[in-house]
Amino acid sequence: MSTRSPRRLQHDSAVLPADGRRQNLSLVLQALYTGGAMSRADLARRLQLTKVTVSDLVSVLLERGQAVELGQSDTVRPGKPATLVDVNRTGLQVVGVDLTAHEVLRAAVLDLDGNVLHRSERPLTGRAAGADVLADVLALVADAVALATETVLGIGVGTPGVVGPDGDVLTAPNLGWTDVPLRALLAEATGLPVLVCNDADAAVHAEHTLGDGGDDLILVRIGLGVGCGLIVDGQRVRGAHFAAGEIGHVTVGTDGGETCGCGNVGCLETWISAPRLQKAIADSATDSDGALRSAGERLAIALAPVVAALDLSEVVLAGPHELVDGPLLRAVDETLRSRMLARNASALEVRVATQPEDIVLRGAAVLVLWDQWGVA
Repeated sequence: MSTRSPRRLQHDSAVLPADGRRQNLSLVLQALYTGGAMSRADLARRLQLTKVTVSDLVSVLLERGQAVELGQSDTVRPGKPATLVDVNRTGLQVVGVDLTAHEVLRAAVLDLDGNVLHRSERPLTGRAAGADVLADVLALVADAVALATETVLGIGVGTPGVVGPDGDVLTAPNLGWTDVPLRALLAEATGLPVLVCNDADAAVHAEHTLGDGGDDLILVRIGLGVGCGLIVDGQRVRGAHFAAGEIGHVTVGTDGGETCGCGNVGCLETWISAPRLQKAIADSATDSDGALRSAGERLAIALAPVVAALDLSEVVLAGPHELVDGPLLRAVDETLRSRMLARNASALEVRVATQPEDIVLRGAAVLVLWDQWGVA
C-alpha cells in the first residue's frame, strides 16, 4: 500500500459525457495511486461521487487490468466487510529511459511505484552524436522492453534539450540532435505508448510524486548539461516555447568564460555541468572545494530571480553525489539567502534530491502514468 501523502486531484473540465467518464476514471486511478488501496465506499466519499458510479468505474478498471481487488478490509464496520481495490501495482510495468549521462545511456524497467526492477545500459563511445546516438537509443529501448516481465504500460524518456508537445526533440546540442521525432520513432519501433520530455522535467516529477517535494519547487539537474524543472501550485510549468527551466544556456556574470556548445560564451553549463565541474576539480587539485563553491555561487545567482519571482519554497539539486552534496550545495544555500528578502529566505529549503541516482528514470515512469492515467 502506498504511504505517500495524498495530492490534490487533477480535475479537468469535461465537455462531452465521454469526457466526463474519462475524467472520472482518471480520478479513481489518481485516488488509488496516491492514497493506496481503499474500498469502493471510501473512493465514493473521497471523490464525492455516488457508490453506484464508483462501482461502475472500478468495474471498468478491473476489466482493463488497471486495477485489482486485494481482498477484504480489516476495518471493522457494520454490515458486510468491504473489498479493497488498488491500482495494479504488480501486474503492470513501465520502461524509463535516461539520456543525460555523459558516458552511458541508461534504461530500466520499473514498477508503478518507481522501483527499478531491471536495468539496461549502452556506452556512449567517444563523442558519438546525431544519428549514431539515435541508433543506440533505439537499441537500448528494445533491450529494456525485452526485460519486462509484465505488461508494459508505456515508455518514458528523459532527454537533454528542448522537447516539443509531440515528443520531438527540437534541439539537444549535447546529443547533436535537431528536430528529432523521438516519440514517433520509438512508438513505431515498439508499438507502445511513448512520452518524451526534458530530463529536468522528468526529475522534478519524480521528486514531486515519488519523493519529498512539495507543490512549489525548482529542481536543478546537473549532468551532461544543466536544466531545471519547475512545479508551481502543484503543476509542471512548460513555458510558451516548451523550454521553461532551460537555464543551462543563460550567461552568468560578465567575466567571460569558455565557449559553449551552443556558440555563446559563459553559459551556465560551461561552469556547472558535470564534465566541467570534474575538469575544474582536476585543474585545482589543491582547492577542489573552492571550485565547487564558485560553481554553486554562479548557480545561485541564476536561480535567485526565479525563486523570488515565483515565491518557491524548495530548491532541489540532482546530480552526481560527489559534486552536488557538499560545498556546492552549501554555496547555493548561502548565496540564495544573501540575495533574497530575509522573510522569504527563512522559509526556503535547499537540499539534494530524493534518490538522485535514478531520478530521471523514475520521473520518466511517473510521466507515463500522467500520460496514460492522468496521475501526477
